[in-house]
Amino acid sequence: MTIVSQDLIYKYINKYDKVRKIYEELEKNKSVQSYLKLANLMAVTRLKYNDHGVVHSRIVSGAALELHEIITKYLTPSIVKDKEGDYEDSKVVTLCIAYLHDIGNAIHRINHHIHGVILANRILDKILQKIYKGHHRKAMKIEILHGIFSHDESIPCLTIEAGISKVADGLDMAEGRARIPYKTGKTDIHALSALAIKRVEIEEINRSNKFVQIKIHMQSTAGVFQIEEVLLKKVKTSGIEQYIEIIGLKDGDIIVKI
Repeated sequence: MTIVSQDLIYKYINKYDKVRKIYEELEKNKSVQSYLKLANLMAVTRLKYNDHGVVHSRIVSGAALELHEIITKYLTPSIVKDKEGDYEDSKVVTLCIAYLHDIGNAIHRINHHIHGVILANRILDKILQKIYKGHHRKAMKIEILHGIFSHDESIPCLTIEAGISKVADGLDMAEGRARIPYKTGKTDIHALSALAIKRVEIEEINRSNKFVQIKIHMQSTAGVFQIEEVLLKKVKTSGIEQYIEIIGLKDGDIIVKI
């Protein structure tokens, strides 16, 4: 069992060399960090939404790599299956999708998945050239851009890596993400439901063709909104829905099971 948190990313940057190098490039890239800061200006300050900045990126990245570690024990990563990279390359693709998926919010929340592809295009050339060359670099970039584009809940993911990152995006739902808008006076269902969630856990299982169990621990049933209206919508278009079990708990009792 693993708790979704900002620290989870360190488990994987300490384990995989390419993942560490690319993560360091993302963290120090001035354009990436500026766009994430501006994404929060647009999303949090102006729209009073939950966090869409660097903390969200780090949390989603760690959760995505954890899901990847589990799911790819049973499913071949798309980039490996299609002979465009190896297992660790698949991890790099997953990391980059997860870290960069929300930068398009710097332009506008509407169509931010499209804006994100535009902003990430040149950034990825600079970051990926530290490790990858020629066609391999282009293939990696396209896989990442696909994931950024398809993280929108209405768009079906066509790769394992994109689907994993999309599900991970929905797992950053614990109370900390809603504190900023809540403190500014926002008390709608999005803020209150996020405040109701204490923690999210990822656990490997292997039964009835399910490989991952996601447990959402709530202090009130308001948290069900986050499960049904945020996470579940992403899971349904992830392409890996059939392998994931979702359980919502309040005081240890199961309130929702999907």
